[in-house]
Parts: sequence; structure tokens; C-alpha cells
Amino acid sequence: MATFLFEMTFANVATGFLVITVIYTHGYENIALYKPTWQSLQYNAGDGRFNASNAVDGRKTNLSAWSGECVVSGLKQSSATWWVDLTSIQSIHGIRIYYRTDNTVWDASNGYTARFLGFYVYVSNTTNRLQGHLCFHDTNYTRATIPSIVNITCPVHGRYVIYFNERPQDAARAGEFYKYAHNELCEVEVYGCKKTGFYGPDCSIPCPENCRYCHIETGTCQGCKPGYQGHQCELPCSMQFYGDLCSMKCGNCSDGATCNHVNGTCTNGCNVGVYGDKCQKKCDGRRYGQDCGRSCGACLEYKQCHHINGSCHEGCDAGYEGNLCKTGSATQH
Repeated sequence: MATFLFEMTFANVATGFLVITVIYTHGYENIALYKPTWQSLQYNAGDGRFNASNAVDGRKTNLSAWSGECVVSGLKQSSATWWVDLTSIQSIHGIRIYYRTDNTVWDASNGYTARFLGFYVYVSNTTNRLQGHLCFHDTNYTRATIPSIVNITCPVHGRYVIYFNERPQDAARAGEFYKYAHNELCEVEVYGCKKTGFYGPDCSIPCPENCRYCHIETGTCQGCKPGYQGHQCELPCSMQFYGDLCSMKCGNCSDGATCNHVNGTCTNGCNVGVYGDKCQKKCDGRRYGQDCGRSCGACLEYKQCHHINGSCHEGCDAGYEGNLCKTGSATQH
């Protein structure tokens, strides 16, 4: 069921300013709450008032750096990074960021507005932002227009939500920017479905069959389960391929048969000279043939014979002859 959330932020307690923001969120949950976090450099390292975890502790009533509710990064840095680890790949609808305001009027005269200009927000499956999806890059905000609460719609899947800023950049806007990069975040909320494989306003509709991930609003497949491909993940992998993204090649299954399209196993056994449930390992341990059931002969220096036919490429040990080196030579007699 859709819900309304009322967010109340005091802009200036002394003057009685009260800003009420009404945000329509559907039934999505804040899946970032209390999750692991990291930042590239903390201001006054060791002082818990500035920890990276402050941005996911649910507290956002006092947006001052010294309140213990905000993240504060190190001084005089050319770049600043903060991320939250959702601990697994999650279905995300949007991201909400509460900036440090120091509880004063948020306009061009507030010195902190310039610190946030030019920021990026990514969703990635790794801590490398460049391997992820760019949800937002500020190219237009000014000190007068950047909001203290930023809402970003980004219906993707990922494990890490990464906030990044850098200096210098965007020469045309350089006069607006604060000299150094900061990630002074008082709360970062990531709204989405706690359980993958579902979509809809209350995350109750199952994704199409064989979809690993689907669009959180429309249900369109955004990633197939291992062993499937196609626009709606309706097709098994092509012959001789299996697994995630159908990117793995089958082993040497018996009679050239294709393997199981999901897990790569050879249900009818292996060709001669290989073994294992995926038939990808050559016979070893001086074995060869079907199911690696035959022992090599007396190959020179006790070397491994050919894994398929048992022949000894470099010849036989003294006293043996023949392609398989299993026949005693005449001199032995």
C-alpha cells in the first residue's frame, strides 16, 4: 500500500523556521539503514561524531557537523568518496540525500552549498564507481538552487551506493564551487525492495520467470537467472554454453552433447580423456581413456601419457616398447 512520509527539518531553531517536505514513496523501504559504510578520509579520525556510519543511522534532526548525526570528510582534499554497502545486490528505486546545513537558512549565502556542487551518485556491484551505473551528476545546480535534500530516481540493481565529488572540474562553473571536495552527508536513504525477484509499489509482484532482476516499477527483466537469455529471459543458453549471462563454455560431454544450460554438468557423462561433473578436467595421475579408467604404461621417466589414447609421446622407459609402452622389449627377454 502506498504511504506518505513527512520529513521535518529545522532550518533555524532560533528564528522558528520550519521546513516540511512531503515525499511520496509508495511502499519502498530504506534498505540502507544501519548498513556498512566507508569514506575515503574522515575529518578528525577517531572522533565518532564524524563517522561514515552517521549517514545511515536514521538520525537527521540536527544537520550540524558537531551533532554526531553527519559524516564529515577530511580537509583540503581534491576528491571525496562515501559509500554504503547494501550487503547484497538489491532492487533500488531511488536515493535521498540530506546535506549538512548547520541548521541555518539554506540559500546562496550558506557557505556549505558550494561544497556539494558537481557531485556524482553511482550504484555499483563493486566499490569501484566506474564499474557501476551513474544515477546522477550535477551539472546545473548553483549555490542558490541546490536543494538541502536531494531526491534521485534511479531504478537499478546494485550493492553499493557511492557518493563522489572532486575538484577541480567544470571550468565554466568553477567560480561557484568551493575550493575543496567534501562529502558532508547527514543521511543517505536508499529506497527499494528488500527482497530481489519482486517489483511493484509494495514489492509484492514476482518478476517474470527466469528473471534474476527486473525493473522495480515495470517488471521488465534487467538480468536473467543463470542458464537463460532473451528479452524476457525466456530462452535457455545456446548449445555448448551455460551459466551466468550464458558466458561459460561447456566441457567435453559424451558424444559432443551440450551440457546443462544452468550449471554446466554433463548428464550423460564425459568424452574419452576427461572427467569431472562438467567434463573439463583432463585425465591425470597417469590415467587415460573413458572415465579415466585405464592406467598409463611405462612412459619415459614415468611421465603422464596422452589423456585420450594413452600413448607415450616421448617414448618408453628401458625394457618397454610400443605406442603405449606396455609391451616388454626383446632385450628384456
